[in-house]
Amino acid sequence: MKSAALKCNVLSDLVLFSCVGLRHVLVHGSGPEINAWLLRTGHESKFHNGVRVTDAHTMEVVEMVLDGKINKSLVDEINILGGTSVRLCGKDARLLTARPSSESAVLGFVGEVARVDPSVLHSILADGHIPCIASVAADEAGQGYNVNTDTTVGKLAAAVGAEKLILLKDVAGILEDRNDPRSLVKEIDIARIRRMMEEGKVAGGMIPKLTSEEFVAHASNVNCLKIGRRTSRVIVTSGQDHKVNFG
Repeated sequence: MKSAALKCNVLSDLVLFSCVGLRHVLVHGSGPEINAWLLRTGHESKFHNGVRVTDAHTMEVVEMVLDGKINKSLVDEINILGGTSVRLCGKDARLLTARPSSESAVLGFVGEVARVDPSVLHSILADGHIPCIASVAADEAGQGYNVNTDTTVGKLAAAVGAEKLILLKDVAGILEDRNDPRSLVKEIDIARIRRMMEEGKVAGGMIPKLTSEEFVAHASNVNCLKIGRRTSRVIVTSGQDHKVNFG
């Protein structure tokens, strides 16, 4: 979330929702920040089908940025706003166990979430705190992996039995024609998702988002997944103003 004002507004709403008894889990990545730190260390970001290619150096930067910088910053801001947030990444309490991606020969230390153990989240949520999770995980041997935030949050939502999954993004949503912003798809089912992917209408970072949607629709009781800035139940507008409606 590039706008500091927008981030503050969203976090303020999360604190408000927590105060009135809604329990939620915040999961984050930070692609732009990772890109910037890679450039500072003389490395260019590389992507394959919307997923970051992660060599050993990139993995070190990813973990430093997500777990060490962004996560701490978000938790600090939530606490300043009057909430109580707890720092976590997928490695903590074996929350997320990763395995190498099926495309590891190309992607390097990019992992897939093999198992979710949400035990640590139950006590945090029961005590009224907001878990803030960086999308970094490790395998059984302790090797760190960069796990995609969109697919990770889908599996976490399924594991905790979330009623709703909300993806806050700086894109309009799913487009029938990705070159035409007027072709916004307002409703979609799993069959259409698969068809759009087979027809090549989905590219880049939207691929893992739709993979997440497919997983959630099949594997959990999540009522709905909302992607983008404006939907029927969730409205997240870019710029200074936003509204998140849980009705």
